[in-house]
Amino acid sequence: MNSLPASAVSHIHRLSVITTVFFGAFSCSAAAFAAHPLITDDAGTVGLGKAQLEVNGQYGHDKEASGISTESEGAAFFTYGLTEAVDLVFGLPFQHLKNEGADTTTTESGISDTSIDVKLRFYEHDDFSLAIKPGLTLPIGDDDKGLGSGKATYRLFFITSKELAPWAFHLNLGYIRNENTLGDEKDLWHASFASTVAVAEHLTAVANIGVERNPDKLADADPAFLLGGLIYSLSEGLDLDCGLKYGLTGSETDYTALAGVTWKF
Repeated sequence: MNSLPASAVSHIHRLSVITTVFFGAFSCSAAAFAAHPLITDDAGTVGLGKAQLEVNGQYGHDKEASGISTESEGAAFFTYGLTEAVDLVFGLPFQHLKNEGADTTTTESGISDTSIDVKLRFYEHDDFSLAIKPGLTLPIGDDDKGLGSGKATYRLFFITSKELAPWAFHLNLGYIRNENTLGDEKDLWHASFASTVAVAEHLTAVANIGVERNPDKLADADPAFLLGGLIYSLSEGLDLDCGLKYGLTGSETDYTALAGVTWKF
């Protein structure tokens, strides 16, 4: 049998390492999102053959007339560069939900719906970039416990990024087909805007504002948020981040604390 070329062996070894890291990260109960702590994505990609692992967590607190609800979430997102302009992104969250009413308290925990996205940067000129990001969410979570939608959903996001050093600006417009077994709205939209600014050699301040159609058909307001945070670069390939998200409308969670780590390799 002919032996493989050294370059092919090296490539297979790299893929095996990435696969091990990927599934190892998903086995933990921490969390991760792209460009964390921002909700709004940027048009950048990781590059051909490169990878990124984000492990992030968040804690949300919401007080309503019926009681207090809290949500703790951890997730791992793994990104791999298929080409210089195309990324493949896998995500898996873990949730812990707690609702405290006047008479009863209920809790639910478990894996939520997993996601698969492809980011395609189709235009780039100077410091201006455009990208689209189609995605699919698979019904892994238990919808009876509020941990998933019960059906596969899909979405398409349009992303714009502009850099004006030390500033950067990002705009997301999206459509979500929210198939579900819960009786929620199926056609949702999303709009958000984010800005980042380098305030020191290794420190970046971030801000984010956004709104999305409420999936609750009986709600009288769409959830809107305002977010602020910091990203600290320990090295060229390792970032730490934290942020705080405030609800601007009653249908949004009152406040959510976020923190995470991003490793690029």
